[in-house]
Amino acid sequence: MRYIKNKYKLLIGERTSEDIKIKIGTVYTGGRKEEMDIRGRDMVSGLPLTVTIHADEVREALWEPVSSIVASAKAVLERTPPELSADIIDRGVILTGGGALLDGLDALLADELKVPVLIAEDPMHCVVKGTGIMLDHLDKMARRK
Repeated sequence: MRYIKNKYKLLIGERTSEDIKIKIGTVYTGGRKEEMDIRGRDMVSGLPLTVTIHADEVREALWEPVSSIVASAKAVLERTPPELSADIIDRGVILTGGGALLDGLDALLADELKVPVLIAEDPMHCVVKGTGIMLDHLDKMARRK
């Protein structure tokens, strides 16, 4: 939303912003090449306006938060114990949640982290499903003192 506001002087809503991210969003150079017409309110005239944006612009708009994700993932891997690091090198990292569906995030992380990066089979729901399974088996989990 902020990118569109600053570049095009166009006010758009959260729904439009999310639609842009889902339909043409990419975070990897060489990713999607689509474009999309978006409508909003021109900040200068106050009238409705339609502009065309390109996937490369979405990549540019998403770069700040995505670079923060990459930096955080690197920091976690740097602090990971060696025995777990060996598993990560062999098996990789699995992305979960809605962000996993962002075009090119897996490839970008694989390039930056130098480990395989996979997308979970139902990334939007796998964490909550796993939590449910864990809660169903709480009685089998030993509490450490």
